[in-house]
Amino acid sequence: MMINKRHGRLAAVAVAMAATLAATAACGGSDAPATTDGTKAADEKITLTLQTFGGGTNFGYKAAVEKWNQEHPNVQVKYNNLTPDFENQYWPQMLNWLQAGKGAGDVIGIDEGGMGLAKARPQFFTDLSQYGLDSRKADFPAWKWENGVNTEGKLFALGTDVGGMAVAYRKDLFKKAGLPTDREEVAKLWSTWDDFIATGKKFQEKVKDVKFVDGLNTWFNVVLSQEAAKNGNVSYYDKENKLIVDTNPAVKSAFDFASKVNEAGISAKLRNFQDPWTAGMKKGAFATMGAPGWMLGVIQGNITENGEKPDQGKGQWDVAAVPGGSGNWGGSWLAVPKQSQHPKEAAELASYLTSPEAQLLAFKEGGNLPSTIPAQDSPELQGAVNDWFSGAPLGEIFGPSIKTLPPIFLGEKHSQTKTEVENVVLGMDDGSIPADQAWQKFIDEAKKVAEG
Repeated sequence: MMINKRHGRLAAVAVAMAATLAATAACGGSDAPATTDGTKAADEKITLTLQTFGGGTNFGYKAAVEKWNQEHPNVQVKYNNLTPDFENQYWPQMLNWLQAGKGAGDVIGIDEGGMGLAKARPQFFTDLSQYGLDSRKADFPAWKWENGVNTEGKLFALGTDVGGMAVAYRKDLFKKAGLPTDREEVAKLWSTWDDFIATGKKFQEKVKDVKFVDGLNTWFNVVLSQEAAKNGNVSYYDKENKLIVDTNPAVKSAFDFASKVNEAGISAKLRNFQDPWTAGMKKGAFATMGAPGWMLGVIQGNITENGEKPDQGKGQWDVAAVPGGSGNWGGSWLAVPKQSQHPKEAAELASYLTSPEAQLLAFKEGGNLPSTIPAQDSPELQGAVNDWFSGAPLGEIFGPSIKTLPPIFLGEKHSQTKTEVENVVLGMDDGSIPADQAWQKFIDEAKKVAEG
């Protein structure tokens, strides 16, 4: 098992999830035999399994997969979004499948937090340059491309989206609190994070049955993504994979902000990507959420039941600028496991799904901000407006910043560390960990991961 012994708990979670995920997982990838060179025989019809994660519209691939299937009658894609939770469910289970040599799909999504470990496990993944995908290099910013190159110097993954940052807010709840609802006026409420908390307190004075923010964890990540860019573009680990949670000002600033939110009493105390959080989103239990581009798809997808009720909640939410400028929270890659029986076709699918065309389809579907330069420069993105989010001009809000988003280095053990330290933030939020003890416990849990 690739996870350290310290993380037996994560392995146990993965085992517990196996029964659920296996119902939609591919057993060894494609369902048809391959030729000796890994390509399909003439006129052979095969099915490729695409596995992703995330809430709401997740990777935003519904339309892109439908288009592929229409144009490739002999190579059909079965699309399985396995779970909303990457760190606790998807990634531990995926590592089990990769280690076992069966269970993983032909193309799999990997969140930024798992890329450090994935890069260090070249034995799990296909070298995409074998199928000409190294020709795609000019499509991507250098950092996005380079993070898909493993420790052996081989291309194993192509980038899907990037983070970006904004605040999604409920206009009706702001009106109830006597606050402005116009997005430009809302942004003026919080030029700083202290202003944001002060606005939350004003909201809470007027509205007693709804909280201002969803939970500490979401906002901890928003601030961490901003502060990391100001402190060497690192978070929990430095670029030599040394743990720095106790010395990196970015981590302490994010933690201190979460502590202030907790002390202000403006949190709904909901853990993101869990069922109560989704339910709270639907019933209006909180008024704001930190929103990188992909989070907009989570909100809209959850409330509209992934498009089954497209007008449900339409016009309630809007999008405003975030305090402190932008930030790079999120972004994923697609890789082809070596266990795929059809690596050539899987590589072609990965290339298509990360093409400017497919990235713009994903942006339209779920708000996932493209990582390819042609898509970022396109009029479709620059002029984009989201009617469901009250006509928010997403191109204007996100467009100017995404081309200059800095890459944040995430170490090999980032995902495991993130799980443990965020459990401390969540414990502070729900009261199970005393606030005056939380920072030391945060450091202690991170050290256990790093030393395990």
